[in-house]
Amino acid sequence: MKNKSVNRRDFFRLSAAAGAGAMIAPASAASALRTTTESKANDFPIRTLGRTGMKLPILSMGVMRADNPNVVRAAYNSGITHFDTAHGYQNGRNEEMLGNFFKDKPRNSFSIATKGKFQYPLKDSFEQDYTALLDLSLKRLQMDYVELFFTHALEKPEEVTGERIINCLKKFKADGKVKYLGFSTHALKPELIHAGIDAGVYDVILLSYNFKLKNLKETEEAIARGVKAGVGFIAMKTMTGAVEDTEGKKKINAQACLKWAWENENIATIIPGFTNFDELDECLAAANNPALSASEKDYLAMLCDKEMLFCQRCGKCSEECAEHLPVSELMRAYMYAYGYKYASLSKETLLELNLPDAKNLCRSCAGNCKVKCSSGFDVAAKIAAITPILEVPDMLLT
Repeated sequence: MKNKSVNRRDFFRLSAAAGAGAMIAPASAASALRTTTESKANDFPIRTLGRTGMKLPILSMGVMRADNPNVVRAAYNSGITHFDTAHGYQNGRNEEMLGNFFKDKPRNSFSIATKGKFQYPLKDSFEQDYTALLDLSLKRLQMDYVELFFTHALEKPEEVTGERIINCLKKFKADGKVKYLGFSTHALKPELIHAGIDAGVYDVILLSYNFKLKNLKETEEAIARGVKAGVGFIAMKTMTGAVEDTEGKKKINAQACLKWAWENENIATIIPGFTNFDELDECLAAANNPALSASEKDYLAMLCDKEMLFCQRCGKCSEECAEHLPVSELMRAYMYAYGYKYASLSKETLLELNLPDAKNLCRSCAGNCKVKCSSGFDVAAKIAAITPILEVPDMLLT
């Protein structure tokens, strides 16, 4: 596949702040259960996940936001076989839901990926703590092993290559708790991919991948190198925040986004985070007809230079910020609340940052923010719009 770029002209050639009310849970649940969720034979293309040899449909399920086991059942009955969760999702309830659903299913009819975060620099108790984390995940999942275990949301090459980290992962595999090892990253830095390839221990890399990437050429070159080395690649964040606009009012064409990512045959599968039956149907329709149409190419090209909610995570913002705030993470929290409409994950993301005096962030700049975002974000306005979520009780959040 040829390298793609993000500006409108090259896209054609190569393809030839919101109100706080958005954070509050609605009075009624979203999609109602359909009357027909029986098994359906879908003709999904199948791709091999690197040296793991796992044969996966190009469509998998990112379970992160899902809290309805009936949606998992519908996905499973539709031919989806790979399900991605993490130790921290919904404070462990996400893993528990999957464990309860799959406990009576044939073990060879599905595969599970879970993920675990660690603090860096590592604590003295890292090995003990990380082993306990995985053991708890397996207990919640009611499984002796998972197919994939990812170190979660890595930001720096040293987090990929650290000797203690690698040795701990190798032990997980040797003990039979994990079949294959990997790491996930939102950082959008090709150097992390190269570090993972050179480390030699990672079988799979889970990464953000979409048509908005400004370093797409370098990212795809790194992916291609990884595939040659036997590494498998799974894509997330393919829908760039799930909406077309900065206010989060207009839903993005999910099918076009998925099809764009599938054009790269080095991407084995994608894990969209659908949470209801309508979203599942949209993903299934794309997987059953994955060719990107001319009108879908035009649609994505139109969005290439438009400000949306997807942060490029270039890191320049934190350097420009007078308070050296973790701006990229704050923008990710904003995307979760106003794009995905998943305010509880937004709050969870903010809490993990351990922000000092979160109510008064940016006060020292007094309306004179020095950050010049490459994506056009009004960083100060977005920070002001998202930090109040910390004061909202969990029970009121979506």
